Amino acid sequence: MADYWTAIPLFQNLEQEELQQVKSIFANIAVRSGTEIISEGEEGDEMFILVDGKVRITKAMLMKGMSLPLSEIKNTCKVLANLDDSSYPMFGEIALIDRDHRSATVTVVEDSEFLVTDRLKFFDFVEKHPQTGSKLLMTIGKRLTATVRRNNNELVKLTTALALALSRSTK
Repeated sequence: MADYWTAIPLFQNLEQEELQQVKSIFANIAVRSGTEIISEGEEGDEMFILVDGKVRITKAMLMKGMSLPLSEIKNTCKVLANLDDSSYPMFGEIALIDRDHRSATVTVVEDSEFLVTDRLKFFDFVEKHPQTGSKLLMTIGKRLTATVRRNNNELVKLTTALALALSRSTK
């Protein structure tokens, strides 16, 4: 395995000994282009870290079961991000914390390699190594907090745009 571990943001606060312990809960997997490794709406318990390749993250623009005339919306999926391995992005981390449905779809767009762990392995590790586990949970928590803040800002922009559009249509 390549020595990219120390460059991965999730592991940057760990001591060398802690990093060696964490490696035991991650598997290295290769995934072919075109594969959906996470599907929006499905249940999942795995978190992925992209270490080589490219992925696209998309989200449905309409609620499940809702439809609009085809002339109004051509593409009902929004591309949230196109990511490569340069920053070792992680996704699926919500599944480690909460057993809810996946919030977006992650599709491999170029043959890729991932580190992957699941909820059971992760929390077993946290119980056995609470100091290291708390560092990992803090890093994940900070990332999720940043995502919530970014989404809040986007929501304000969208609400403002909708209010402006509605006010113009009533004049």
